[in-house]
Amino acid sequence: MSFFAIPDRAFVIVSGETAVEFLQALITTDVIQLTADEVRPGALLTPQGKILFDFLVSRTETGLRLETSTEQAPALLKRLTLYKLRAPITLALDTEIDVAVSFDAVEGALLDVRFATSGSPAYRVYGTMGIADTEGRVDAARIAAGIAVSGADYALQDAFPHDILLDKNGGLSFRKGCYVGQEVVSRMQHRGTARRRVVTVEGVSDLPASGTAITAGGKPVGTLGSVAGRSGLAIVRIDKAGDALASQTDILAGDVKVALALPAWTGLAFPVPSPNTEMSEAGG
Repeated sequence: MSFFAIPDRAFVIVSGETAVEFLQALITTDVIQLTADEVRPGALLTPQGKILFDFLVSRTETGLRLETSTEQAPALLKRLTLYKLRAPITLALDTEIDVAVSFDAVEGALLDVRFATSGSPAYRVYGTMGIADTEGRVDAARIAAGIAVSGADYALQDAFPHDILLDKNGGLSFRKGCYVGQEVVSRMQHRGTARRRVVTVEGVSDLPASGTAITAGGKPVGTLGSVAGRSGLAIVRIDKAGDALASQTDILAGDVKVALALPAWTGLAFPVPSPNTEMSEAGG
């Protein structure tokens, strides 16, 4: 049994009698449904529905905690403070809690719902110093599961929750009522207009660096994110990728031929061009 250290993590602690209600009205996660033995993904959005901050949310004895990167944490605390007004809550930053990941269920570990949803359980362990993940096991498991993270896979303020599959992995609620950006993401959901999605990428050889364009027929369809040897993640336009697959057009990451797949656990499929569309395009 191993605990793998996750470096550069910090916590924004939200405590007080209305901590749950406070966050319920702000973030994408349904924190009322959050159980004490799990962590769920979540985000605080811009009013336009894009991800301003991303984090993992879990319960404490006195409220909730948001685990995020050490880079994001101070700005997240500042933003939440703006929303606090006179709410009877306390906001605090904690940069001293060790974070580790285990692939075994151990006492005190919290089930990471992102991994559980994909069918490959992993657990968050707080307050335990793990070993260095020299072989990249955590990132490899994350990539295989189709779990995107900011920085490696997308830029903050440049992605909608649907783009990174928050609507599929417990990080986005459509039933809990209003929160910042809710109107936009609800409209995307009900109209079925989400066209950018995380896909797994498998190259015929080692993939190029993160940030490399993914193209089909010389036209961009997305951007490569996390990379581990021949495997990686990307956010792509699934309609354009679907067109390429239907026409058997090679898809490339830089100069490397790749295969794209939507994570099976999402239930998503690449759109198939309709014959009417193809005939219309052929006719000019």
